[in-house]
Amino acid sequence: MRSPIILGALVALLTPAGALAQRADLPPSEKVAEALDNHPAVAAARARVDAARADRDMLAKGTHEIAVTGSYVRRSVDREGGYDEFDATIARPFRLPGKAALDREAGALGIEVAENRMEDARHQTALLLSGYWNDWLVAGALYRNDLDTVRWLEKELSALRRRVALRDAAALDVDQAMAAMAQAQAQAANSLAAREQARVALAANFPEIPLPIEPPETSVAMVPAQRLAAMRDLVIERSHEIRAAEREAQRLAVVAQRVRADRIADPSFGVRLFSERSGMEQGAGVVMSMPLGGGHRRAAADRASAEGNAAQLEHMSVQRTVRAIADADLSSATLRLEAWKNTDLSAQSAASALARTERGYQLGQIDLADLLYARRQAGEARRSEIMARSEAARALLKLEIDSHSLWVVHDEDGG
Repeated sequence: MRSPIILGALVALLTPAGALAQRADLPPSEKVAEALDNHPAVAAARARVDAARADRDMLAKGTHEIAVTGSYVRRSVDREGGYDEFDATIARPFRLPGKAALDREAGALGIEVAENRMEDARHQTALLLSGYWNDWLVAGALYRNDLDTVRWLEKELSALRRRVALRDAAALDVDQAMAAMAQAQAQAANSLAAREQARVALAANFPEIPLPIEPPETSVAMVPAQRLAAMRDLVIERSHEIRAAEREAQRLAVVAQRVRADRIADPSFGVRLFSERSGMEQGAGVVMSMPLGGGHRRAAADRASAEGNAAQLEHMSVQRTVRAIADADLSSATLRLEAWKNTDLSAQSAASALARTERGYQLGQIDLADLLYARRQAGEARRSEIMARSEAARALLKLEIDSHSLWVVHDEDGG
Protein backbone atom coordinates (compact mmCIF):
# COMPACT_ATOMS: atom_id res chain seq x y z
CA MET A 1 0.00 0.00 0.00
CA ARG A 2 2.92 2.37 0.41
CA SER A 3 3.99 2.58 -3.22
CA PRO A 4 0.56 3.87 -4.42
CA ILE A 5 0.76 6.59 -1.79
CA ILE A 6 4.23 7.67 -2.98
CA LEU A 7 3.06 7.55 -6.59
CA GLY A 8 -0.02 9.60 -5.71
CA ALA A 9 2.12 12.25 -4.07
CA LEU A 10 4.33 12.52 -7.15
CA VAL A 11 1.28 12.83 -9.43
CA ALA A 12 -0.16 15.55 -7.20
CA LEU A 13 3.10 17.50 -7.35
CA LEU A 14 3.06 17.41 -11.15
CA THR A 15 -0.58 18.47 -11.44
CA PRO A 16 -1.27 22.16 -12.30
CA ALA A 17 -2.17 24.44 -9.40
CA GLY A 18 -5.79 24.45 -8.35
CA ALA A 19 -6.46 20.87 -9.42
CA LEU A 20 -5.62 17.34 -8.43
CA ALA A 21 -5.01 14.36 -10.65
CA GLN A 22 -8.21 12.87 -12.08
CA ARG A 23 -9.20 9.94 -9.91
CA ALA A 24 -9.59 6.68 -11.79
CA ASP A 25 -12.54 5.67 -9.61
CA LEU A 26 -14.72 8.64 -10.63
CA PRO A 27 -17.34 8.55 -13.41
CA PRO A 28 -16.47 10.01 -16.85
CA SER A 29 -16.41 13.81 -16.80
CA GLU A 30 -18.70 14.13 -19.82
CA LYS A 31 -21.32 11.95 -18.12
CA VAL A 32 -21.02 13.98 -14.94
CA ALA A 33 -21.57 17.19 -16.91
CA GLU A 34 -24.65 15.68 -18.56
CA ALA A 35 -26.03 14.49 -15.23
CA LEU A 36 -25.51 17.86 -13.58
CA ASP A 37 -27.05 19.81 -16.47
CA ASN A 38 -30.10 17.53 -16.54
CA HIS A 39 -30.70 17.52 -12.80
CA PRO A 40 -34.06 19.14 -11.93
CA ALA A 41 -32.48 21.56 -9.44
CA VAL A 42 -30.06 22.86 -12.07
CA ALA A 43 -32.75 22.96 -14.76
CA ALA A 44 -35.00 24.96 -12.43
CA ALA A 45 -32.20 27.44 -11.73
CA ARG A 46 -31.57 27.72 -15.48
CA ALA A 47 -35.27 28.53 -15.98
CA ARG A 48 -34.92 31.30 -13.39
CA VAL A 49 -32.14 32.80 -15.50
CA ASP A 50 -34.63 32.98 -18.38
CA ALA A 51 -37.09 34.64 -16.02
CA ALA A 52 -34.42 37.16 -15.01
CA ARG A 53 -33.81 37.98 -18.67
CA ALA A 54 -37.52 38.57 -19.12
CA ASP A 55 -37.49 40.82 -16.04
CA ARG A 56 -34.63 42.80 -17.57
CA ASP A 57 -36.61 43.31 -20.78
CA MET A 58 -39.67 44.36 -18.76
CA LEU A 59 -37.64 46.89 -16.78
CA ALA A 60 -36.04 48.24 -19.94
CA LYS A 61 -39.44 48.76 -21.56
CA GLY A 62 -41.05 50.11 -18.41
CA THR A 63 -44.60 49.75 -17.17
CA HIS A 64 -45.84 52.94 -18.82
CA GLU A 65 -48.29 52.27 -21.65
CA ILE A 66 -50.49 54.38 -23.87
CA ALA A 67 -53.95 54.86 -22.38
CA VAL A 68 -56.98 55.75 -24.45
CA THR A 69 -60.09 57.19 -22.81
CA GLY A 70 -63.26 58.46 -24.41
CA SER A 71 -66.91 59.21 -23.88
CA TYR A 72 -70.07 59.66 -25.91
CA VAL A 73 -73.05 61.69 -24.70
CA ARG A 74 -76.50 62.29 -26.22
CA ARG A 75 -77.62 65.67 -24.86
CA SER A 76 -81.06 67.21 -25.24
CA VAL A 77 -81.67 70.97 -24.94
CA ASP A 78 -85.14 72.47 -24.54
CA ARG A 79 -86.42 74.23 -27.64
CA GLU A 80 -83.20 73.28 -29.45
CA GLY A 81 -83.24 69.54 -29.84
CA GLY A 82 -80.68 66.81 -29.25
CA TYR A 83 -76.95 66.83 -29.78
CA ASP A 84 -74.30 64.11 -30.15
CA GLU A 85 -71.16 64.89 -28.15
CA PHE A 86 -67.97 62.95 -27.62
CA ASP A 87 -64.40 63.37 -26.45
CA ALA A 88 -61.27 61.18 -26.63
CA THR A 89 -57.92 61.41 -24.86
CA ILE A 90 -54.71 59.60 -25.74
CA ALA A 91 -52.03 59.86 -23.05
CA ARG A 92 -48.87 58.11 -21.94
CA PRO A 93 -46.72 58.45 -18.78
CA PHE A 94 -43.02 59.13 -19.25
CA ARG A 95 -40.19 58.16 -16.93
CA LEU A 96 -38.29 61.09 -15.57
CA PRO A 97 -34.60 61.35 -16.52
CA GLY A 98 -32.40 58.77 -14.77
CA LYS A 99 -35.14 56.29 -13.93
CA ALA A 100 -34.80 54.23 -17.11
CA ALA A 101 -31.04 53.84 -16.57
CA LEU A 102 -31.63 52.60 -13.03
CA ASP A 103 -34.20 50.10 -14.31
CA ARG A 104 -31.78 48.75 -16.91
CA GLU A 105 -29.00 48.46 -14.33
CA ALA A 106 -31.29 46.59 -11.94
CA GLY A 107 -32.32 44.21 -14.74
CA ALA A 108 -28.71 43.46 -15.71
CA LEU A 109 -27.76 42.78 -12.09
CA GLY A 110 -30.79 40.50 -11.73
CA ILE A 111 -29.46 38.33 -14.56
CA GLU A 112 -26.06 38.10 -12.86
CA VAL A 113 -27.73 37.06 -9.62
CA ALA A 114 -29.73 34.33 -11.37
CA GLU A 115 -26.71 33.07 -13.31
CA ASN A 116 -24.58 32.81 -10.18
CA ARG A 117 -27.37 31.07 -8.32
CA MET A 118 -27.66 28.63 -11.20
CA GLU A 119 -23.91 27.90 -10.98
CA ASP A 120 -24.23 27.47 -7.23
CA ALA A 121 -27.12 25.05 -7.77
CA ARG A 122 -24.86 23.08 -10.12
CA HIS A 123 -22.14 23.17 -7.48
CA GLN A 124 -24.50 21.87 -4.78
CA THR A 125 -25.70 19.15 -7.14
CA ALA A 126 -22.09 18.12 -7.79
CA LEU A 127 -21.61 17.77 -4.03
CA LEU A 128 -24.75 15.65 -3.91
CA LEU A 129 -23.42 13.42 -6.67
CA SER A 130 -20.05 13.06 -4.94
CA GLY A 131 -21.79 11.98 -1.75
CA TYR A 132 -23.86 9.29 -3.47
CA TRP A 133 -20.83 8.13 -5.47
CA ASN A 134 -18.56 7.82 -2.45
CA ASP A 135 -21.26 6.00 -0.50
CA TRP A 136 -21.43 3.44 -3.29
CA LEU A 137 -17.65 3.04 -3.47
CA VAL A 138 -17.16 2.50 0.26
CA ALA A 139 -20.10 0.10 0.48
CA GLY A 140 -18.64 -1.95 -2.39
CA ALA A 141 -15.17 -2.01 -0.81
CA LEU A 142 -16.56 -3.12 2.56
CA TYR A 143 -18.54 -5.89 0.89
CA ARG A 144 -15.47 -7.16 -0.95
CA ASN A 145 -13.52 -7.17 2.30
CA ASP A 146 -16.26 -9.04 4.13
CA LEU A 147 -16.63 -11.48 1.25
CA ASP A 148 -12.89 -12.25 1.40
CA THR A 149 -13.29 -13.10 5.08
CA VAL A 150 -16.22 -15.42 4.31
CA ARG A 151 -14.27 -17.21 1.60
CA TRP A 152 -11.24 -17.62 3.87
CA LEU A 153 -13.45 -19.09 6.61
CA GLU A 154 -15.20 -21.41 4.15
CA LYS A 155 -11.83 -22.70 3.03
CA GLU A 156 -10.65 -23.10 6.61
CA LEU A 157 -13.88 -24.85 7.64
CA SER A 158 -13.59 -27.29 4.76
CA ALA A 159 -10.02 -28.15 5.81
CA LEU A 160 -11.12 -28.56 9.44
CA ARG A 161 -13.87 -30.99 8.51
CA ARG A 162 -11.37 -33.15 6.63
CA ARG A 163 -9.08 -33.08 9.66
CA VAL A 164 -11.94 -34.05 11.98
CA ALA A 165 -12.78 -36.95 9.69
CA LEU A 166 -9.13 -38.03 9.98
CA ARG A 167 -9.28 -37.49 13.77
CA ASP A 168 -6.61 -34.78 13.44
CA ALA A 169 -8.80 -32.01 14.87
CA ALA A 170 -11.53 -31.69 17.46
CA ALA A 171 -15.18 -31.12 16.64
CA LEU A 172 -14.98 -28.01 18.83
CA ASP A 173 -12.74 -26.41 16.23
CA VAL A 174 -15.44 -26.95 13.60
CA ASP A 175 -18.04 -25.35 15.84
CA GLN A 176 -15.80 -22.33 16.41
CA ALA A 177 -15.14 -21.97 12.70
CA MET A 178 -18.85 -22.31 11.86
CA ALA A 179 -19.75 -19.62 14.39
CA ALA A 180 -17.12 -17.29 12.96
CA MET A 181 -18.30 -17.97 9.41
CA ALA A 182 -21.96 -17.32 10.29
CA GLN A 183 -20.98 -14.00 11.83
CA ALA A 184 -18.89 -13.12 8.78
CA GLN A 185 -21.73 -14.09 6.43
CA ALA A 186 -24.16 -11.86 8.34
CA GLN A 187 -21.74 -8.93 8.09
CA ALA A 188 -21.23 -9.58 4.37
CA ALA A 189 -25.01 -9.66 3.85
CA ASN A 190 -25.35 -6.30 5.58
CA SER A 191 -22.53 -4.88 3.46
CA LEU A 192 -24.18 -6.17 0.29
CA ALA A 193 -27.50 -4.58 1.30
CA ALA A 194 -25.72 -1.26 1.93
CA ARG A 195 -23.99 -1.49 -1.46
CA GLU A 196 -27.23 -2.15 -3.33
CA GLN A 197 -29.03 0.58 -1.44
CA ALA A 198 -26.28 3.04 -2.34
CA ARG A 199 -26.43 1.93 -5.96
CA VAL A 200 -30.20 2.40 -6.14
CA ALA A 201 -29.97 5.89 -4.62
CA LEU A 202 -27.20 6.88 -7.03
CA ALA A 203 -29.02 5.53 -10.08
CA ALA A 204 -32.31 7.15 -9.10
CA ASN A 205 -30.84 10.60 -8.54
CA PHE A 206 -28.37 10.57 -11.44
CA PRO A 207 -29.62 8.16 -14.11
CA GLU A 208 -27.21 9.57 -16.71
CA ILE A 209 -24.19 8.14 -14.85
CA PRO A 210 -23.27 4.67 -16.19
CA LEU A 211 -22.65 2.26 -13.31
CA PRO A 212 -20.48 -0.85 -13.66
CA ILE A 213 -21.61 -4.04 -11.98
CA GLU A 214 -18.98 -3.67 -9.28
CA PRO A 215 -17.98 -0.29 -7.83
CA PRO A 216 -14.30 0.49 -8.43
CA GLU A 217 -11.76 0.60 -5.64
CA THR A 218 -11.48 3.99 -3.95
CA SER A 219 -8.25 5.76 -4.82
CA VAL A 220 -6.69 8.72 -3.06
CA ALA A 221 -3.48 10.71 -3.51
CA MET A 222 -1.29 12.20 -0.82
CA VAL A 223 -1.44 15.92 -1.61
CA PRO A 224 1.14 18.47 -0.40
CA ALA A 225 -0.10 20.90 2.23
CA GLN A 226 0.62 23.93 0.02
CA ARG A 227 -1.59 22.51 -2.73
CA LEU A 228 -4.45 22.01 -0.30
CA ALA A 229 -4.01 25.55 1.03
CA ALA A 230 -4.12 26.95 -2.51
CA MET A 231 -7.36 25.10 -3.19
CA ARG A 232 -8.78 26.44 0.08
CA ASP A 233 -8.22 29.99 -1.22
CA LEU A 234 -9.96 29.11 -4.48
CA VAL A 235 -13.06 28.02 -2.57
CA ILE A 236 -13.54 31.65 -1.54
CA GLU A 237 -12.25 33.25 -4.72
CA ARG A 238 -14.50 31.22 -7.02
CA SER A 239 -17.60 31.06 -4.86
CA HIS A 240 -20.74 31.70 -6.88
CA GLU A 241 -22.69 31.95 -3.64
CA ILE A 242 -20.63 34.98 -2.58
CA ARG A 243 -20.91 36.52 -6.03
CA ALA A 244 -24.68 36.01 -6.10
CA ALA A 245 -25.05 37.67 -2.69
CA GLU A 246 -22.83 40.55 -3.80
CA ARG A 247 -24.80 41.13 -6.99
CA GLU A 248 -28.09 40.89 -5.11
CA ALA A 249 -26.90 43.53 -2.67
CA GLN A 250 -25.93 45.75 -5.59
CA ARG A 251 -29.27 45.14 -7.29
CA LEU A 252 -31.28 46.03 -4.21
CA ALA A 253 -29.18 49.17 -3.73
CA VAL A 254 -30.11 50.21 -7.26
CA VAL A 255 -33.75 49.31 -6.61
CA ALA A 256 -33.69 51.47 -3.46
CA GLN A 257 -32.27 54.35 -5.48
CA ARG A 258 -34.99 53.81 -8.07
CA VAL A 259 -37.76 53.83 -5.47
CA ARG A 260 -36.38 57.01 -3.94
CA ALA A 261 -36.44 58.59 -7.39
CA ASP A 262 -40.04 57.49 -7.73
CA ARG A 263 -41.06 59.77 -4.85
CA ILE A 264 -41.40 62.29 -7.66
CA ALA A 265 -44.07 60.65 -9.79
CA ASP A 266 -43.84 60.33 -13.55
CA PRO A 267 -45.99 62.79 -15.50
CA SER A 268 -48.41 61.78 -18.24
CA PHE A 269 -48.80 63.75 -21.45
CA GLY A 270 -51.43 63.34 -24.13
CA VAL A 271 -53.85 64.81 -26.66
CA ARG A 272 -57.54 65.44 -26.17
CA LEU A 273 -60.10 65.71 -28.97
CA PHE A 274 -63.74 66.70 -28.44
CA SER A 275 -66.87 67.48 -30.35
CA GLU A 276 -69.92 69.19 -28.83
CA ARG A 277 -73.39 70.17 -30.07
CA SER A 278 -73.16 67.63 -32.89
CA GLY A 279 -69.99 69.12 -34.25
CA MET A 280 -70.83 72.79 -33.95
CA GLU A 281 -68.08 73.05 -31.38
CA GLN A 282 -64.87 71.11 -31.92
CA GLY A 283 -61.45 71.31 -30.39
CA ALA A 284 -58.13 69.66 -29.63
CA GLY A 285 -55.58 70.20 -26.92
CA VAL A 286 -52.73 68.86 -24.87
CA VAL A 287 -53.33 67.32 -21.44
CA MET A 288 -50.94 66.60 -18.61
CA SER A 289 -51.38 64.84 -15.31
CA MET A 290 -48.99 64.07 -12.48
CA PRO A 291 -49.67 62.28 -9.18
CA LEU A 292 -48.58 64.09 -6.06
CA GLY A 293 -46.51 61.74 -3.95
CA GLY A 294 -47.40 61.25 -0.33
CA GLY A 295 -46.67 59.06 2.65
CA HIS A 296 -46.97 55.81 0.69
CA ARG A 297 -44.09 56.64 -1.64
CA ARG A 298 -41.97 57.76 1.30
CA ALA A 299 -42.64 54.50 3.13
CA ALA A 300 -41.83 52.50 -0.02
CA ALA A 301 -38.48 54.29 -0.27
CA ASP A 302 -37.72 53.53 3.38
CA ARG A 303 -38.59 49.89 2.86
CA ALA A 304 -36.37 49.60 -0.23
CA SER A 305 -33.45 51.17 1.65
CA ALA A 306 -33.90 48.71 4.52
CA GLU A 307 -33.96 45.77 2.12
CA GLY A 308 -30.76 47.04 0.51
CA ASN A 309 -29.07 47.25 3.92
CA ALA A 310 -30.27 43.73 4.75
CA ALA A 311 -28.80 42.42 1.49
CA GLN A 312 -25.44 43.99 2.34
CA LEU A 313 -25.45 42.23 5.71
CA GLU A 314 -26.49 38.96 4.08
CA HIS A 315 -23.55 39.33 1.71
CA MET A 316 -21.24 39.61 4.70
CA SER A 317 -22.86 36.57 6.27
CA VAL A 318 -22.38 34.52 3.11
CA GLN A 319 -18.72 35.55 2.98
CA ARG A 320 -18.23 34.28 6.52
CA THR A 321 -20.08 31.05 5.76
CA VAL A 322 -18.03 30.31 2.65
CA ARG A 323 -14.81 31.17 4.48
CA ALA A 324 -15.80 28.71 7.22
CA ILE A 325 -16.55 26.06 4.58
CA ALA A 326 -13.14 26.64 2.99
CA ASP A 327 -11.37 26.32 6.34
CA ALA A 328 -13.36 23.19 7.19
CA ASP A 329 -12.56 21.66 3.78
CA LEU A 330 -8.84 22.26 4.29
CA SER A 331 -8.88 20.92 7.84
CA SER A 332 -10.93 17.86 6.88
CA ALA A 333 -8.73 16.99 3.89
CA THR A 334 -5.52 17.38 5.91
CA LEU A 335 -6.69 15.38 8.92
CA ARG A 336 -8.47 12.69 6.89
CA LEU A 337 -5.32 12.04 4.88
CA GLU A 338 -3.30 11.72 8.09
CA ALA A 339 -5.90 9.41 9.61
CA TRP A 340 -5.85 7.23 6.50
CA LYS A 341 -2.05 6.90 6.68
CA ASN A 342 -2.32 5.67 10.28
CA THR A 343 -5.14 3.21 9.60
CA ASP A 344 -3.26 1.91 6.56
CA LEU A 345 -0.23 1.18 8.76
CA SER A 346 -2.54 -0.51 11.25
CA ALA A 347 -4.09 -2.68 8.55
CA GLN A 348 -0.68 -3.69 7.24
CA SER A 349 0.47 -4.63 10.77
CA ALA A 350 -2.70 -6.68 11.32
CA ALA A 351 -2.18 -8.46 7.98
CA SER A 352 1.42 -9.28 8.94
CA ALA A 353 0.27 -10.58 12.32
CA LEU A 354 -2.31 -12.76 10.59
CA ALA A 355 0.30 -14.20 8.25
CA ARG A 356 2.55 -15.10 11.20
CA THR A 357 -0.40 -16.57 13.09
CA GLU A 358 -1.33 -18.73 10.09
CA ARG A 359 2.21 -20.09 9.91
CA GLY A 360 2.14 -20.85 13.62
CA TYR A 361 -1.22 -22.57 13.25
CA GLN A 362 0.06 -24.71 10.38
CA LEU A 363 3.01 -25.72 12.56
CA GLY A 364 0.71 -26.61 15.43
CA GLN A 365 2.06 -23.91 17.71
CA ILE A 366 -1.12 -21.78 17.76
CA ASP A 367 -4.69 -23.00 18.24
CA LEU A 368 -7.70 -22.17 16.08
CA ALA A 369 -9.15 -19.62 18.48
CA ASP A 370 -6.04 -17.45 18.17
CA LEU A 371 -6.12 -17.81 14.39
CA LEU A 372 -9.77 -16.76 14.20
CA TYR A 373 -9.06 -13.81 16.48
CA ALA A 374 -6.14 -12.72 14.30
CA ARG A 375 -8.31 -13.05 11.21
CA ARG A 376 -11.09 -10.99 12.80
CA GLN A 377 -8.59 -8.31 13.79
CA ALA A 378 -7.14 -8.19 10.27
CA GLY A 379 -10.62 -7.90 8.77
CA GLU A 380 -11.67 -5.12 11.11
CA ALA A 381 -8.38 -3.29 10.53
CA ARG A 382 -8.92 -3.51 6.78
CA ARG A 383 -12.50 -2.24 7.19
CA SER A 384 -11.16 0.71 9.16
CA GLU A 385 -8.61 1.39 6.41
CA ILE A 386 -11.33 1.26 3.76
CA MET A 387 -13.52 3.71 5.65
CA ALA A 388 -10.60 6.04 6.41
CA ARG A 389 -9.52 5.94 2.76
CA SER A 390 -13.08 6.69 1.69
CA GLU A 391 -13.33 9.64 4.07
CA ALA A 392 -10.01 11.02 2.83
CA ALA A 393 -11.13 10.64 -0.78
CA ARG A 394 -14.48 12.22 0.08
CA ALA A 395 -12.78 15.20 1.77
CA LEU A 396 -10.41 15.73 -1.16
CA LEU A 397 -13.23 15.50 -3.67
CA LYS A 398 -15.30 18.05 -1.72
CA LEU A 399 -12.32 20.42 -1.66
CA GLU A 400 -11.92 20.02 -5.43
CA ILE A 401 -15.60 20.66 -6.09
CA ASP A 402 -15.84 23.60 -3.69
CA SER A 403 -12.76 25.17 -5.32
CA HIS A 404 -14.33 24.67 -8.78
CA SER A 405 -11.38 22.52 -9.80
CA LEU A 406 -13.51 19.50 -10.74
CA TRP A 407 -16.98 18.97 -12.26
CA VAL A 408 -17.91 22.67 -11.89
CA VAL A 409 -16.84 25.00 -14.70
CA HIS A 410 -15.10 28.18 -13.53
CA ASP A 411 -15.59 31.36 -15.55
CA GLU A 412 -12.44 33.46 -15.40
CA ASP A 413 -14.50 36.55 -16.15
CA GLY A 414 -16.34 36.08 -12.91
CA GLY A 415 -19.65 35.18 -14.46
